[in-house]
Amino acid sequence: MLLSLAITAALSACQKPAAPAADAAKPGAAAKTELPPLAGFNVNDLDPSKNVCSNLADFVNSKWLAANPVPGDKTSWGSFEMLDERSQAASKGIAEAAAAKPGAVGIEKLVGDLYATGMDDARIERAGITPIQPMLARIDALKTPADIAQYLREEFAAGRGEVFSFGAEADFKNSSQKIGYAYQGGLSLPEKAYYLEDGPDGKYKAIRDAFVKHVSKQLQNAGVAAAAADQQAKDVLAFETRLAKASLSPIEMRDPNNQYHYVSMADADKASPNFPWSAFFKANGVTADGFSLSQPAFFAEFDKMLTAVPVAQWQAYLRINAIDGMAPFLAAKFNDERFDFFSRTLRGQKEQKPRWKRVLDTVEGTAGEALGQLYVQQYFPADSKAKMETLVQNLREALKARIEKLDWMSAETKQKAMEKWASFTPKIGYPDKWRSWEGLSSSRGGYVQNVMAAAKFNHDFDMAKIGKPVDRSEWGMTPQTVNAYYNPLMNEIVFPAAILQPPFFDPNGDPALNYGGIGAVIGHEMLHGYDDQGSQFDAKGNFNNWWTKADLTGFQSRTDRLVKQFDDYVAIDGLHVKGQLTLGENIADLGGLNVAWDAYQNALKAAGKGGGDKIDGYSENQRFFLNWATVWRRNFTPDEAKVRLNTDPHAPANFRAIGAPSNMPAFAQAFSCKAGDGMVRDAGHQVVIW
Repeated sequence: MLLSLAITAALSACQKPAAPAADAAKPGAAAKTELPPLAGFNVNDLDPSKNVCSNLADFVNSKWLAANPVPGDKTSWGSFEMLDERSQAASKGIAEAAAAKPGAVGIEKLVGDLYATGMDDARIERAGITPIQPMLARIDALKTPADIAQYLREEFAAGRGEVFSFGAEADFKNSSQKIGYAYQGGLSLPEKAYYLEDGPDGKYKAIRDAFVKHVSKQLQNAGVAAAAADQQAKDVLAFETRLAKASLSPIEMRDPNNQYHYVSMADADKASPNFPWSAFFKANGVTADGFSLSQPAFFAEFDKMLTAVPVAQWQAYLRINAIDGMAPFLAAKFNDERFDFFSRTLRGQKEQKPRWKRVLDTVEGTAGEALGQLYVQQYFPADSKAKMETLVQNLREALKARIEKLDWMSAETKQKAMEKWASFTPKIGYPDKWRSWEGLSSSRGGYVQNVMAAAKFNHDFDMAKIGKPVDRSEWGMTPQTVNAYYNPLMNEIVFPAAILQPPFFDPNGDPALNYGGIGAVIGHEMLHGYDDQGSQFDAKGNFNNWWTKADLTGFQSRTDRLVKQFDDYVAIDGLHVKGQLTLGENIADLGGLNVAWDAYQNALKAAGKGGGDKIDGYSENQRFFLNWATVWRRNFTPDEAKVRLNTDPHAPANFRAIGAPSNMPAFAQAFSCKAGDGMVRDAGHQVVIW
């Protein structure tokens, strides 16, 4: 999928259905914003000096990439980011209209208040650090491990929380019910290796040194004396290093066995004598018999640290978390310092986004579905949903046929695979039932106040799900998000409205482009149900092995070859792609593109065509693969590329463009490629799974 698995990325009181969007803002209430132009597949972007059979990505994208460097306020630039610019321009118009509307009510008032207070930079500057002084005073008053435990409980109840993450998700063993999940966390740097290794050319050590300087400077911004700030910064690094040693790596976290560890409340309390979980649940307004203490070794170390780590060191850690966590909503010196380390130093971003984009990010993060309810009213045509539904059905039928024809899977396992296929649920555009925001009070009184109120409201909304049946109408993304996802616990594929535009989808485009674009994305999301993670969940979304031993062995031998293929790709400065980290996405790309190709061929056959007709000098079959590569045109800053190699379950875009097609005879046939060409993997190395 384009997003990480919901169970790893995740990614409330009784919900009252919200009024339809038209009731919140009458059509025509605000002029429709003029959006940046769409930039789909264009034959003029191709570079004929490159050999398509050597490298499809170079042929399709090298000219475009050379002409489109990463903008200063970003760390990547490509098809996704260009559509995101359109989505943000649309959202800006909606938010500005809501902020300017006298007497706005409901979701318009909420969006307008958040946006207006976020854009009031003069007021934010005058407030300085005052809005979070109560938090800092509470940290200063901590004296005992019990005080620290109580502070952590209160922070989570307020919708913030430090050291670990906690939320509601479907029970791996009973996917119809929601339970609580406690996950490892607490690290400021991208993953544990940044604390425990020097890294290539000493890069990780340099980042650690820069992090210590950042913490010291941010503490000084908050009024801590320089010498004390320097010592506290060293204490923070030591604290997080201890957490890192107890943490699992991104590759280890991909294993569902490392994401679920159900314990009774009584056993959890015994395992954490310094942090009784029954008290944590009570503080968060939740009653439960048990939950998933998902990484036991991490939480055992956390419990030890409550008494083993001096209170002053805990205070330093909690203090910088409070400041950095709220920095985007505070005076410029706090926000600028946070940007300077986390974006400029760590990821190579040259300049900050303009303020309106940063404020929109906050609106998206705190009230995104409210904004989305207004977005789809103006920007998602009904015919797009209807045409997508047809495409999804065509892809479903193509996937069914491929499963039925598999020669390496037994009839017993195939039957279970088909049961899972039959239970797929597609969601397109936007939710059928909008979330209610009743009970969330916003005002023009201050940015931090609105953000904190929304955080508390959203946390309570999430906590209220624990112990309740799963609401299958809920979405994990907003309609204005340029992305898509598969959720194995609900066996659903989800396509927000904003991704349903060129180069992914054009309701007026030729079938080759649509099947090579959104068709492959649809196939990709479906195939996540059968990747190395999704394949461990059954038709009902339960974590349950449905494979025979022989079939599972055969599946793993095939996926091992895909791991090797991507391990061999060199991304930047001699650093290789991590085939195991990116395996799920690579399985989905390979299977999804094959399924899209089959569905496309079925559509051609139904139209009495063979795919050889030319448009702009290229056959329809060629255009299918050309648009697939267009989707994956993407530039990165060097630092961003290196961070992603360690943390992103997606391979770099240029390798996604070539990885799947190089395993497909259909690609070689479409472009008359020969054995030995870079895009033609020989029989001994060709990967065929689904």
